[in-house]
Amino acid sequence: MSGGSLLRELRWRAVHWAFQTAQRDGVVTADTPAGRKFAAFGRGSMAAFPPGSVFGEHWITIGEGTLIAAQVTLSAGMVPGQDLGPVPVLRIGDRCVIGRGSHIVAHHSLVIEDDVFTGPYVYITDQNHGYADPDIPIGRQMPLNAAVRIGSGSWLGAGAVVLPGACIGRNVVIAAGSVVRGTVPDRCVVAGVPARVVRSYVPGDGWSPSSGTAPSGTALPGTSPSGTALPGTAPPLAAAPASAWTGPGAVGALLSPEGPSLPGVERVEGVAQPVDPPG
Repeated sequence: MSGGSLLRELRWRAVHWAFQTAQRDGVVTADTPAGRKFAAFGRGSMAAFPPGSVFGEHWITIGEGTLIAAQVTLSAGMVPGQDLGPVPVLRIGDRCVIGRGSHIVAHHSLVIEDDVFTGPYVYITDQNHGYADPDIPIGRQMPLNAAVRIGSGSWLGAGAVVLPGACIGRNVVIAAGSVVRGTVPDRCVVAGVPARVVRSYVPGDGWSPSSGTAPSGTALPGTSPSGTALPGTAPPLAAAPASAWTGPGAVGALLSPEGPSLPGVERVEGVAQPVDPPG
């Protein structure tokens, strides 16, 4: 082996040794400095190294025995240091597994209950861009918040997207690549864009194919321009819970000095909706 080849091999070995050492020693647990930044980081939980973008830990709680893979983004708020109020906005339960490269982005209320597993590159958020004014660039309009809950025992396949306002039941399968919003009942399989129920568990009959109905709260073809369902079609889009926190660092304070147009009211998809009570 020539001197140049030997040097390249030594460098290769050094780089991989250093990376493997960093992976091993960089794991986040409850007793590490990174773990202590969280509002709660349960016993036996681990977050692999390297992480994705992680900030707002003071408003994030993680239960016991939860495993978070490498390059997972966990964020609370729009920017580091934003004050999100008195209570956590992102809660991950016990014994969950969050797949590599996933993004969990919370601003208002995002709850992942116990024993939820996700595949890699899943995206879950409780905030979306507003587009009520057709003349203002969408990126400059007020974002819209709606609480998200994922029921215990559910599985989210690779690349699934969970949008603001989604309320997923217990022991639900979200097929890979699906886009979910609205209410998904317990013990079913949903798939597609938008996600529709394709199988349901019927006591006594087991798992049975479904007609492919969309979760409630998901707009379907056949609704009128006003959002009213036409005869023989699915119900119109249900309003999702709106953002509640209006204190320091709230989205309105960051993006719009005027905030919502009426006290106690926030615009959701261009329609005025009452806000949730704080907390």
